[in-house]
Amino acid sequence: MLIASDIMSTDVVTVKKDTPLKDLAAILYQRHINGVPVVDDDGKLIGIICESDLIRKDRKLHIPTVFTLLDGLIFLERPKKMEEEIRRLGASVVEDLYSRDVITVDERTPIEEIATIMSEKKAYTIPVMDGDRIMGIIGKADLIRTLVA
Repeated sequence: MLIASDIMSTDVVTVKKDTPLKDLAAILYQRHINGVPVVDDDGKLIGIICESDLIRKDRKLHIPTVFTLLDGLIFLERPKKMEEEIRRLGASVVEDLYSRDVITVDERTPIEEIATIMSEKKAYTIPVMDGDRIMGIIGKADLIRTLVA
């Protein structure tokens, strides 16, 4: 049975929160990768940012549904969502878009479990961790490569 350490890429590219989105896009394009871990100044994993985050940045602004009642506006969606949408539109660095909830695995995680995580959680870039240390990364291409081998 194959495990994470058998298929992970060990040449892990990382970015910091202050990395410009233009630089991030170039990294993803030139390296042919879907996403990268976001690390702090000590190299500790703090998030993940993927192509989908960049694509989502440029989608149309969703205006929340409201109705008036007695001269007042009542939002049918949470106001925080509108704030997030506006922040996304003005994004210029990784910090503005990266996901803070990172799904990780350890080196002994079976690839069947990794495939399940990817399909159920829609997490396609998964850091492989040993405690606080990033040991490698697994993307969709790494799983597909096992099918060909």
